[in-house]
Amino acid sequence: MKFLKPGSRQHFHSVAGLLLTVLAVLTLPGCSSETETREITTVEDLCQARIGVQIGTTTELAINDYLKKHECPLAERFNSTPDAVAALNQGKLDAVLTDELPARRFVEDNPNLRLLDTPFQTESYAAILPKNQEDLLTKFNAIIDDMSREGVYDQLYDTFVNGTGNFHYTPSTWEGQPELVIATSPDFPPYEFYKDGQITGIEMEMAAIIADRLHRPLKIESMEFDSIINAVSSGKVHAGFSGFSKTEERAKVINFTHDICTTRIMVIIPAAAAAAARDLTFTDRLYNNFIKEDRWQLLAKGLGVTILISVFAALIGLMGGTVMATIRVMNHRTGRFAIPSLIIRLFVNIIRGTPVMVQLLIIYYVIFAAVDIDKILVAIVAFGINSMAYTTEIIRSGIQAIPEGQFEAGHALGLRPFTIMKHIVLPQAFKNVLPALANEGISLIKETSICGYIGLMDLTRGGVVIRNTTFEAFLPLLAVALIYLAIIGTLSAGVSRMERSLKKNER
Repeated sequence: MKFLKPGSRQHFHSVAGLLLTVLAVLTLPGCSSETETREITTVEDLCQARIGVQIGTTTELAINDYLKKHECPLAERFNSTPDAVAALNQGKLDAVLTDELPARRFVEDNPNLRLLDTPFQTESYAAILPKNQEDLLTKFNAIIDDMSREGVYDQLYDTFVNGTGNFHYTPSTWEGQPELVIATSPDFPPYEFYKDGQITGIEMEMAAIIADRLHRPLKIESMEFDSIINAVSSGKVHAGFSGFSKTEERAKVINFTHDICTTRIMVIIPAAAAAAARDLTFTDRLYNNFIKEDRWQLLAKGLGVTILISVFAALIGLMGGTVMATIRVMNHRTGRFAIPSLIIRLFVNIIRGTPVMVQLLIIYYVIFAAVDIDKILVAIVAFGINSMAYTTEIIRSGIQAIPEGQFEAGHALGLRPFTIMKHIVLPQAFKNVLPALANEGISLIKETSICGYIGLMDLTRGGVVIRNTTFEAFLPLLAVALIYLAIIGTLSAGVSRMERSLKKNER
């Protein structure tokens, strides 16, 4: 039997081929570990069904309260409703609960699904604002009441739902005025969704009207649904529009505007006789996922953000890690810098002992809560600090691997400790730990995939938006995976070449 050498070209092709095969198999229609489907004909049948809901929504609260009351298993929670619908399509769920208009859109785009005739319950939508913005809340309410009297919502409903209208608001230009920043999760059609690379929908048109009547330019920030309330309550944005229903718990931390509309929670279930799936060729699927409405630009923009954050975070990690590793080693060898060394040890233990996503959210929502700072800069700081902790230990291990005689020789020549470290020890240490530093860089690039939690459109988020728009997981996620693979493959090749160059003098 012939074994492939790890890192060889043949080994790379073998692993890549295996990865693609597994992905293809997992996404074949009907491939699911769950084969038993429970038929649902009434709301009462939900009790013993596998139900999916979007996390952080009132739908989740309502269905789980119902299930608890009847002593039934709780619903499975998903980051977005399209994720839950995808699981329903694959037979992993028996039903998905969501609001009526998005539910109808999902059924239109998935011919093997249908809606249960009876709604689960009725609720109303409102926008959300921070607790300390009572004056802004009053203005929002007045404008929402005016739009209701003017029939604006009915015109938007005809445009985005019935298809019988063509109402699109064109705001004025308010140069020099402060922006009105609105947070939303654009995977909730027809209220908010991506079209032609822009976020649009009923609530987004209403947000544009509100901003215009406040004489302020509108800025829309896309983020995960369960991050919007935190962004609003911490003052990172002025308001949130994403189909928010009023609850007592939410009202403790944010203010609700007057009702925007009333809707019903519907149950999406598999069709009794599944309609024939649309027979799309591979070319059609490529067009639908990447060419139509220039959706490839979401990946391109996300790639730029991912690379920008990764490069600068890596520089912060490398420079900061080098300094901190040097201080710790100098403390060990000379007894100096005891307090800085202790602080560094605590820093490293705290950062390495907590998830990077928690660190990102703390830095954005807590440390910079009262500061209007660019989110890319926040991400660079968060990932840079995280990388710094790991890089410190990597470089420290490289320094400690240098023979003691190197330090003694420097002392014999009359060199100062930092001079010995800078000109003799660190160059050798870097050469020894270069593979470990490369691994840290690779991890850093992949960790940036959580940037969507603070509203950044990184590479992963771009793929998720395409998936939520087209309801197809394979091609968007495969494209994201291949782009990451290309970036990391290029980085690995560059590091290997650098490593060979540094070791020429050892031959």
